[in-house]
Amino acid sequence: MTVHPTIVDVTERIVARSRTSRSAYLARMRAARDQGPARAHLSCSGQAHAYAGAGADQAALATGHAGNLGIVTAYNDMLSAHQPFEQFPEMIRKAARDAGGTAQVAGGVPAMCDGVTQGAPGMELSLFSRDVIAMAAGIALSHNVFDAAVFLGVCDKIVPGLVIAAQSFGHLPVVFLPAGPMTSGLPNDEKAKVRQQFAAGEVGRDELMAAEMASYHGPGTCTFYGTANSNQMLMEFMGLHLPGASFVNPGTPLREALTRAGAQRALMLSALGNEYTPVCRILDERAFVNGIVGLNATGGSTNHLIHLVAMARAGGIVLDWQDFSDLSAVTPLVARVYPNGLADVNHFHAAGGLGYTIGTLLEAGLLHPDTETVAGPGLHRYTEEPKLIGGDLTWQPGAGESLNDRILRPASDPFQPSGGLKRLTGSLGTAVMKVSAVAPEHHVVEAPARIFDDQEGVKSAFHAGELTGDLVVVVRFQGPRANGMPELHSLTPILSILQGRGQKVALVTDGRMSGASGKVPAAIHVCPEALEGGPIARLRDGDLLRVDAVAGRLEILTDGVMERAPAPAGPCAHGAGMGRELFAVFRNAVSPATAGATVFGVFDGD
Repeated sequence: MTVHPTIVDVTERIVARSRTSRSAYLARMRAARDQGPARAHLSCSGQAHAYAGAGADQAALATGHAGNLGIVTAYNDMLSAHQPFEQFPEMIRKAARDAGGTAQVAGGVPAMCDGVTQGAPGMELSLFSRDVIAMAAGIALSHNVFDAAVFLGVCDKIVPGLVIAAQSFGHLPVVFLPAGPMTSGLPNDEKAKVRQQFAAGEVGRDELMAAEMASYHGPGTCTFYGTANSNQMLMEFMGLHLPGASFVNPGTPLREALTRAGAQRALMLSALGNEYTPVCRILDERAFVNGIVGLNATGGSTNHLIHLVAMARAGGIVLDWQDFSDLSAVTPLVARVYPNGLADVNHFHAAGGLGYTIGTLLEAGLLHPDTETVAGPGLHRYTEEPKLIGGDLTWQPGAGESLNDRILRPASDPFQPSGGLKRLTGSLGTAVMKVSAVAPEHHVVEAPARIFDDQEGVKSAFHAGELTGDLVVVVRFQGPRANGMPELHSLTPILSILQGRGQKVALVTDGRMSGASGKVPAAIHVCPEALEGGPIARLRDGDLLRVDAVAGRLEILTDGVMERAPAPAGPCAHGAGMGRELFAVFRNAVSPATAGATVFGVFDGD
């Protein structure tokens, strides 16, 4: 199948835009590769330090002949998605020994849960945790005693941070090992209804708590299609998971078999073998385009308009939001998973899952089929699904058709002809919107603005009965430089109630919304942000705004706004407390959201 011309054109312009920085990056990776396996270059004392705790593996490590696998883990048992990782290191060590190699935990990285910190001060550390994770993983691998690595991470900022680190050590093969989603609990639409009832004062906290516990009830990833599960999708589309590994539940024999196989595959890909496949060869411009197509085709998380940009820049590849928008225009929406539908990821997986999704997009010419992957050359392997037959792991052809067309459809008969993401530009700046869950009648909102400098102000105004009539809720001073760009997902129930009352309502913010962005139109990641004096800082209550997802416009319709002085940031409540004082250097150095909201540069040597 011929690749769609827009896919080709966008890829070619990314290649051209990235030529200098990508060439410098690849030169560094070649130099690192040419140094050969690192352990032999360490002093005897250095090696003894590295092997002292390895027990029965000491002899194999000391000879230097067996491949040594580094494990970078985001395990903690406060995150349901990461709790299963507690058992993974021993599983991986045994798998490595069976393959004639060794494995060591190289280090741990922090992992926080945005679901816990929504609407709380800790959310202001969330985005910055991605870059901390990258640095922590870099420290873990800096001992330079590993021939390959496996990364254990699932959730929102963890996978992007680990990918950034993997690119810094791009001469090494890397396989990502997921933990899988928890089994299905309370349906997501029922949970959302209870949240709205609580926000409206119709039910008490006891009922809310019961609903939440019935939804988030056991080990594994949350089952809605937010950033965590979008991460898993990306790792398959971009070739860093074994095929079909993403959505196998924790604690099952198949999950264990995939973990063992992933560890052994990482060793096979090292420079000590015949299939050397470093991550710098896998994560090229085509892989990132495939990831963006997957994001659009499945209605994935808006957070990846930031994360994918930062991930790509770590490998010298420069993406911009127009790339996302242009790819969205030709990518059909083939999946409906909550919040874009009623199904959860377990239902999606049962209907054909990522194997079917990749297959139908390949048939339509919407993916580069010839990318490198950890499973070998070509993306076609990712149309297969893993099976345990007689105790042996094998891959068989995946579903040739959707098993539930209310959840998953072919690219020839999609839910909608274009993808889930839209870039907005205009006199208010540039922003992005997730439109896949927004009903067409809400794609354009023209209404007076109501201005807030934090989300608590929105909640107070709602409970005071002040949010009446059609309105555009503007929440500013939420950008990366102001306070770390927190998600404002705790506003979703309130805005949904207003919309449900028949009001035309939209959100405009220089903050983030969420991987769970839903039915209320939200122009998010507005740049320039308010703290930089962007137009959003010049707005006042009553200014007429137009949020237009059809034309891709974000406009101030009131005259004279740009002649005003920008509003000053309020008294700083974000500089200290809950660890925020530790991140002042990040707030001062972070790039705009359009450049990935990262403290790292393009890594081009400039």
